[in-house]
Amino acid sequence: MTVDRIALISDVHGNLTALRAVLDDIAARGITRIVNLGDFVGKGPRGQQAADLCREVCEVNLRGNWEDFLPAEQPQYRDPSQWWWREELRPDQLPWLRTLPLSHDLVVGGRRVRLLHASAADVHTKVFADLSPLEFDGMFASTALTGSGPVPTVVGYGDIHDAYLSVREGRTLFNVGSVGNALDEPTPSYAVLEGAVASDVPGPFGLQFVRVPYDVEAEIQVAVDAGMPGLSFWATELRTGVYRSLQPGWR
Repeated sequence: MTVDRIALISDVHGNLTALRAVLDDIAARGITRIVNLGDFVGKGPRGQQAADLCREVCEVNLRGNWEDFLPAEQPQYRDPSQWWWREELRPDQLPWLRTLPLSHDLVVGGRRVRLLHASAADVHTKVFADLSPLEFDGMFASTALTGSGPVPTVVGYGDIHDAYLSVREGRTLFNVGSVGNALDEPTPSYAVLEGAVASDVPGPFGLQFVRVPYDVEAEIQVAVDAGMPGLSFWATELRTGVYRSLQPGWR
């Protein structure tokens, strides 16, 4: 039986140096299929280039919360710290970003897998690793966001920048972590699914997490040169994995 491998990336957040390091690692492993779970723009300095690269190399790109609100024709956020990232994108990128799908279903090793950015309820609803039984069940539900396809037994998502795996009552929930803004530890992470794709026959199924170091200071210097707002908090997140609201001086 053929064993296919699919790399799952998420939350690049305009960190092009980290994205390139992760893509190089994926290529070195001989993996050619990549699914991006969203939030590849915003927060970091090079959303425009990250969007172009993800569009080129990923067979599926999902819409994250940043792709949902940032390109909107009537942007919800207009303070300078949010507006900067919209202006950094090209006008021709906005329609593509705002119309990306919100979920993606596939079959791997006979298991039905669903991929999301944040939750099955809403792209802006966060689901943390210490989720309740009700929240766990909700990640497997059919909703307006996911559609009414077959109920999955495996769900993968991003958004919280914290890689983890939870198995309950025969169902597997995992978070791939973040490529460009990891907050569980300051090293980019991605996941690899292994198994026969599109086969309903039960077979081997694998899930692996991968950490890839990169030149953090080089990416921070790009943000310095670009005059990006919120630079000190962004730099501390990249260096330490400490979220900005937990840093001294956060407003």
